[in-house]
Amino acid sequence: MKYEDLKQVIHERRSIRKFTEEPVSVRHIRELIDCARYAPSDTNSQTWEFIAITNRAKIKAIEEMTWEQLHIRAEEAAGRGLEREAKLLLKSFGPYATAFSDAPALIVCLATPYESKFRERIFDPIGLVPDEVWREEGIKSSCLAAQNLMLAAHALGLATCPMTGPVLLAEKQLKAYLGIDDSRDINMVIALGHPSGQTNKLARKEIDDILTIVD
Repeated sequence: MKYEDLKQVIHERRSIRKFTEEPVSVRHIRELIDCARYAPSDTNSQTWEFIAITNRAKIKAIEEMTWEQLHIRAEEAAGRGLEREAKLLLKSFGPYATAFSDAPALIVCLATPYESKFRERIFDPIGLVPDEVWREEGIKSSCLAAQNLMLAAHALGLATCPMTGPVLLAEKQLKAYLGIDDSRDINMVIALGHPSGQTNKLARKEIDDILTIVD
């Protein structure tokens, strides 16, 4: 593969929030997970699992539970005298957090517990770091897999949009709804479908603004 071809896929990927009615095939979903599982992970721990939801009613139910939690948070904020912020939460953040609702498929990305021979034989016996650090390691690796998935989707002509709104607001409810074990963390949800229209290329920070070279 030529570098310029890969660079084009990376540069042209967008977060898409409008989808056609065309469903996403199981074959394509399996292809995306095949690419996701080849992401790097800490000590090859492969701390990722995925749930693919293609049932529109179930996706709608996840949208509704997210909105329900949004309204609860807004009411709590208003009760503390933050009426303006409460309105903004519903008006501005709400549609942004539930932009997956029209997608024909939703990928729930899970981070599994970080387990490896190094943790079992060395890290845990000496108390290298708190348990919370290992949870973060699992999420980091899961993020790498999610990026693989989204780039592969773009290369297939599909559209994705990663979102953490349902996780921030309704992770407990979402876990219960999907029967997700408490040992798993929901990292993000990714809307998946065939794009309806295009989005503009957003400005990026200049390389010199984000790069420091130490020689």
